[in-house]
Amino acid sequence: MDKSFFNKSMKIAVPVALQAMLQSSFSMIDQVMVGQLGKTQIAAVEIGGKPGFVFTFVMGAVATVAGIQVSQYIGKKDEKSVSVSMSLNMCVMLMIALATTFLCLLMPTTLASVFCDDSAVITQAKGYIRLVALAYPLAGLSSILAVQVRCLDHAKYPLYASGISAIINTALNWIFIFGKMGVPAMGVKGAALASVISKAVELIIMGVIFKKLCKFRFDIRMDRAGYVQYLVILVPIVLNELLWTMGQNVNTFIYGHMGTNELAGMSLTGPVQGLLIGALSGLSQAAGILIGKRLGEKKYEKAYNESVKLCIYGLVGSIVLSLILLSVRKFYTGFYNVGNDVRNVGAGLLFAFAILAPVKVANMILGGGIIRSGGRTKYIMIIDILGTWMVGVPLGLYTGLVLKLPIVWVYFILSQEEVVRLIISIYMFRGRKWMNTIN
Repeated sequence: MDKSFFNKSMKIAVPVALQAMLQSSFSMIDQVMVGQLGKTQIAAVEIGGKPGFVFTFVMGAVATVAGIQVSQYIGKKDEKSVSVSMSLNMCVMLMIALATTFLCLLMPTTLASVFCDDSAVITQAKGYIRLVALAYPLAGLSSILAVQVRCLDHAKYPLYASGISAIINTALNWIFIFGKMGVPAMGVKGAALASVISKAVELIIMGVIFKKLCKFRFDIRMDRAGYVQYLVILVPIVLNELLWTMGQNVNTFIYGHMGTNELAGMSLTGPVQGLLIGALSGLSQAAGILIGKRLGEKKYEKAYNESVKLCIYGLVGSIVLSLILLSVRKFYTGFYNVGNDVRNVGAGLLFAFAILAPVKVANMILGGGIIRSGGRTKYIMIIDILGTWMVGVPLGLYTGLVLKLPIVWVYFILSQEEVVRLIISIYMFRGRKWMNTIN
């Protein structure tokens, strides 16, 4: 093993992974605490979080573009282009965040009813949607500020900001959901309010860190070729994430129309899936930064060899975490105040997820980090569209709404899209056409 490269990878990957797990803990904390109120509230938070789910992936797409550009420009030692890239991505992120917030404030009932026809769940979800929408601009700006900090090898600082935010979120959840310390009990709305406040704190901390560590001057001036290049990188990623999340929302539509028990059981698995994927997402971001710098330096053979090493690290890590999940899945579902039928559905879905996790993680590292680092993001858009809309969605609709199979089998079968995606990604990776140095 190349200890130097391994240590360099872990210096970025471990803080990013821990931060991703903390971000996922927001969802888990909400679910576990709201889970004490019953399955209707659990399903409401699952439904209410769907607009945020879409925004999170679009936010990640913009942050990915920023990471591609900043890492390559740092490799080229081009400080002016770093500032221009950061400025432009901040503006794009803020516009998307404000548009999402406005949509949630304007039509929360419509958004909730897309995924579920249970009126009690919809009533609870619309209040959550309207309030938690205020967190999206805060989260978006914070994620962009973290990009340059990580690319400068200071990945631990965004982790600290997220850690403080998670602690605040937990404390405020306890106060607002259950009505502690003289505050009226707010239920699911309390979970949303806690998220907004904790995200505001995280943005303030990230702003202070960014100002101290990063050289930055707001500037979005580029020539026409620069804007074209930016759009060529950005548009496929944003379209890709939108289409992918729409596919995931179709899956939620399927689960929601299979019954409240099935939807509640699926919602139990979301936080754990987020934690497990988050634990290894650091390797995906480390891949984007490290390989991006190599491409910026035009060291293509070294970039390829280091990419292979990162994929191996991810495979080993995902297998270990899958084995842990298989051993604790029933213990985890026992935390919720729900019936045994919902617990059994949740445990079965976690079993299926654990089997599929190594493939999912490989796709994250290979597609989400390595292949994208060259800026040719249309390749990943093609891969994800084929996997989601040609395989996953049709299989989900057929097995769930036509054959009416148990939800565990529906989830496992539609997730075969991940296998298809991985096969295509390996083929593209080995072809090396993704290797590119941006101007």
